[in-house]
Amino acid sequence: MSRTLIPVSLIYFDRVATEGSIQAAARSLNIAASAIDRQILGLEDRLNAKLFERMPKGMRLTAAGEILTGLVRRWQVEESKTVTEIFRLQGIQQGKVNIFAMDSHASSILPQLVQRLAVEHPLIGLSVQIGSTDEAVAALMDGETDLVVAFNLPALRELRVLWNSTLPLGCVVHPKHPLLDLPEVRLHDVIAYPIALQSKSLLIRRLLETRYSWLFTEPRGHVETNSLHLVKNLARSGNYVALTSELDTAEELVSGVLRFVPIVDSDAIRQTSGVAAAASKPLSSIVEIVANCAIGVVEKVLREARNGPVSR
Repeated sequence: MSRTLIPVSLIYFDRVATEGSIQAAARSLNIAASAIDRQILGLEDRLNAKLFERMPKGMRLTAAGEILTGLVRRWQVEESKTVTEIFRLQGIQQGKVNIFAMDSHASSILPQLVQRLAVEHPLIGLSVQIGSTDEAVAALMDGETDLVVAFNLPALRELRVLWNSTLPLGCVVHPKHPLLDLPEVRLHDVIAYPIALQSKSLLIRRLLETRYSWLFTEPRGHVETNSLHLVKNLARSGNYVALTSELDTAEELVSGVLRFVPIVDSDAIRQTSGVAAAASKPLSSIVEIVANCAIGVVEKVLREARNGPVSR
């Protein structure tokens, strides 16, 4: 039995908007197309406005339809929160939490978080989005996500930082890379080798350019990409050095295919890893549960990465 509080006419309207046609919406909902068409015609009659342009191969939202779609999306978010709070009053921790995380979290932190929640809180679901820190903060401020797990969170009063840890700047290299033979490594040592660089969409790259512009004055065979996967594969090849943190390469550090070398320059920038929610609204019980689980997983992954390869 559906627990939705949203009128059926709006559910049908939203499904047509999503699927692009009444027939596709009917198949998705397993109901007659005529029933959906009647509901949409009824909405258009009540609003005295066309919600869709009926095209030869589907339905396209009108300006009025776009406005109504926004209302439906907001109602869906508010309904989820309302039902979750009602369940909470009954002692049931149930609901969905939207979380925004980084690309590097997809291979270590997020799988462990999902598995931990499945065991400890099986009625809590996750909706996970991946992107940059800038995108994560924007999504949090716009109310599109409940929680962010991100690098280098900015100091904004709109953010409620629940956990934060400092990460030393370093480079990751192949286990037989010549940099590992040095007693300590400085940035001037690093630039003797080709560097696999993150793109300028990432804050770490912008910080490096601001503080160490001389790193980028000559190409020196550098490769620039927005793919962390490619950065790590280039480092694994033994031909490239990647300037990053332990969390970015936690899985590879634990397996031993990469090694992390801290940069000892006295002015080396420090990165951070943090978990944050919006400061403008109270922390719901299930968001707090997911946040605490996320913090525990990040701390565990960071600890394991710093301990290095596991003996087998």
